Amino acid sequence: MQFSLPLRRSFLRDAAVYDKSALAELVKAKALKFGEFKLVSGQISHYYLDGKQVTLDSEGSRLVGLGILELLGEDLPDAVGGMSIGADPITAAVLTIAGVQKKPLRGFMVRKEAKGHGLKKYIEGPVQNGEDVVIVEDVVTTGGSSLLAIERCKEFGLNVHRVIAIIDRLQGGREAFEQAGYEFSSLLNIRELGVEPLAASS
Repeated sequence: MQFSLPLRRSFLRDAAVYDKSALAELVKAKALKFGEFKLVSGQISHYYLDGKQVTLDSEGSRLVGLGILELLGEDLPDAVGGMSIGADPITAAVLTIAGVQKKPLRGFMVRKEAKGHGLKKYIEGPVQNGEDVVIVEDVVTTGGSSLLAIERCKEFGLNVHRVIAIIDRLQGGREAFEQAGYEFSSLLNIRELGVEPLAASS
């Protein structure tokens, strides 16, 4: 398909702008499922969010990368990352958009289990002791996965400053992060997708 020069410039400009409503529509179309689902916490939910349906989609990846970079602002950390495997495509999306925007940023992955060979470490990637990092997550419920990632990062010697998620289920995650001393923000919350949250898990 051929575009005239003005139209092509408009397309490229729009492609570089975060559109929250477009991300919400994409989540509702691809990631939000209704039924009866058992969560990791053991709680039964009437809805489920499969974040990988968005983060492994080209448009979803673009919107997530743009949105998280917008939340990070101009004071970028040394690196972003989170618990594998859910955070891995988010990290890749943020790094790709940062590269397009010529912003210096690195990524890392946090293993659930230490590698069984080699250096046997939990943290993978070009990060070093003493660096400032931000944890990224697809869907936050109680915050347990990201809190574990934070502990792994602290053990490695990284300074975690905040947590950013794509979607907050509004079930206690924010409060758990704030109680632990970490700022939390999300691109969307479940009410913005037209769904009422479950009661916070005890």
